[in-house]
Amino acid sequence: MVLSEQAKKRLADVVQLQPTKNKELQERWGIDSGSEIHQYLESELGEYYYRDDNSLIRATEEAAELVDVAPGVEGGEDNEGIPSIIRVPELHAHVFTVLAGPDDRSQSVVSVLNDLREEYDIDPSVEDVREALQSLRQKDVVTIVYRTVPTFQLATSRDMIDVEQTQQSDIDTDTDTSTHTHSNSTTETAQTAESNHRSTLNANADADADTTGVHSDTLEQIETEFEDVD
Repeated sequence: MVLSEQAKKRLADVVQLQPTKNKELQERWGIDSGSEIHQYLESELGEYYYRDDNSLIRATEEAAELVDVAPGVEGGEDNEGIPSIIRVPELHAHVFTVLAGPDDRSQSVVSVLNDLREEYDIDPSVEDVREALQSLRQKDVVTIVYRTVPTFQLATSRDMIDVEQTQQSDIDTDTDTSTHTHSNSTTETAQTAESNHRSTLNANADADADTTGVHSDTLEQIETEFEDVD
């Protein structure tokens, strides 16, 4: 699919704003209705976008490469490549909030996890925190400092970056009806499969030893020991 200059610019908007909705694209492109947005996406950008399980609009990996725009970020031209706006999931936003600033001592993954527990009374896994830090690093808002273990800190002052939390529960109500019908059918099928899977797990529960969390706990213990001697 060969894209016009207008289509490339609009595709870049989708990459930057994702996950986004018809209404947000209406405002960005000056289009009157959600149905027009849907028609444009299908006719002009059909190969480069999709709707996730919550009917939010997302760009494909190929789209990001085509327009050379980082997903979920805006700005950066005037601040050494550091974006002025990022759009991230809830945990990533929390990590950004508690992470050490550029003038503070950088933190290990376990240190960030402990701050999350204290600040938000949540207990994500070590791997989830590590993934959040790496994602923020890819957006150029976090830097890594190698000590005994890899440690992290913000790339710039916290107030220089606006963090917009993506709402995974937001559903585009003006999406084409057929899209919702397909989504509902898919959801029902998935729920049936999940129910069958849970029944199988329950039937075998007495025979299986529960090892959930062993690897994450081991990683946390090892990293804590390294941090203590640093």
